[in-house]
Formats: sequence, C-alpha cells, structure tokens
Amino acid sequence: MSKSSPLYKNIANKIKEEIINLNINNDEAIPSETKLAEKFDVSRVTVRQAIDLLVKENILYKVQGSGTYVKTNKIEHHIYKLQSFYEEMKELNKKPFTKVIDFMVISPEENIASILKIDKNEKVFFIRRLRYADDELLVLEETYLPVKLFPDLTYEVMSKSKYDYIEKKGYKIKENFQEIIPTLPDEETKKLLELKKPIPILNINVWATLDSGSVFEYTKLYFRSDRYTFKLYTIRE
Repeated sequence: MSKSSPLYKNIANKIKEEIINLNINNDEAIPSETKLAEKFDVSRVTVRQAIDLLVKENILYKVQGSGTYVKTNKIEHHIYKLQSFYEEMKELNKKPFTKVIDFMVISPEENIASILKIDKNEKVFFIRRLRYADDELLVLEETYLPVKLFPDLTYEVMSKSKYDYIEKKGYKIKENFQEIIPTLPDEETKKLLELKKPIPILNINVWATLDSGSVFEYTKLYFRSDRYTFKLYTIRE
C-alpha cells in the first residue's frame, strides 16, 4: 500500500482488485464490510470510507439492508423517437457493429404473415443478427422482411443499417410498435447472447410501418438486461 495516500484510498484500490480477482460481475454483491476489514486488516470504518469513495466514482452502489454491488454501465435506450441501432450507438459515441448469423428466404408462419399483412404463400427474408457496441454484445435480433418490398436485399446490407438501406430505396419509415416482455432465455438464446448464467432478458417484438401504411418488418429483439436498460417518456395531455 502507498504511504503517501490516505489508508481508505489504498483500500479502495484493493477492493477494485478484489472485484477483478473474484470475477464479480455487474450487479453482483462484493464481500461484506466485515469480511473486507478482516482481509485487509483494517477497521470497518476505513472499509466504509473506501466503499463510499467507490460509490462516488460510480464503481459501486449500495442497497439499503442488502449490501454493496458492482455498478452496471448499461446502455440506456430512450423510447421517445424512432431510430436505428447504428444511429442510437453513434449518438452515444459508441462504435456499432453487426454480425449476421442467418440470412435466408423462407415461407412465413401464419402469425408472421398476418403481422406483415401478406399472403402466407409469399416469401420473406429471415435474418438473425448480433448487435455490438464498442465490441460488447448487446442484442440478438431476428427480423422478417417481405421479399416483394426488398427484392435486392443482401447479406452485406444487413451487416450495416437496415433503416438506412430502406430509406435510400425511397421509402419513408413512419412508426413502429413495441411489445416488451421480460423473460428467461432458452438455451440457444443464452448461447448466442454469451450469457454465463440464466439471467432475465428483455424480449421486444417490433413491427414497423411505412408512410403508405404497409408493415415492412417484424423483428424479435433479445436484449442483455445486464448491459441494456430502457427509459420511456410519456406526456399527459
């Protein structure tokens, strides 16, 4: 420990090392004040000062009557305007990246055809993508798009911004509708999202329309709840 710094600051650095060495994840509790005091051979007062410092630095947070936890640095998604994942990440000064893992033309199931308002004999693109920000995996996305609207859609297009492609084709996107469902992931989803344990995720079903009224997409989104949070804005009229 450095003798030039106050003891509690040295202990704060030791607690940071403890978080790394014990591989304590976001929103998981750190050891109790008593255990930390015993480990570092200091008083609980000193440990409490160290923890208070880390709380001020947004590394930890306290829950009254529960304990002290590692703070999550989550992406905040504000539901008040319609924008693409690329637009949202760039607005947050993060580098977006998309990995396409499935790209195929299929016959839609009856419920998908109904949502897209197409005949069940019409073909749709099915695209499954993983969305990243600063190399951190955030979202698994499964999208259905009518082939008749986007006959020239390619794998390369879906590796970038879907909405940018649609608007460059001359379409005007009007609005989308979102259904948010907290759920536990199945084994395949858990694997794709690289989840080490079965934490709840946010499943959001989205269908969007053009200004003509046509439904041009139906997408199922699976967000890692440990890295992504949603904020909604409502206005009373």
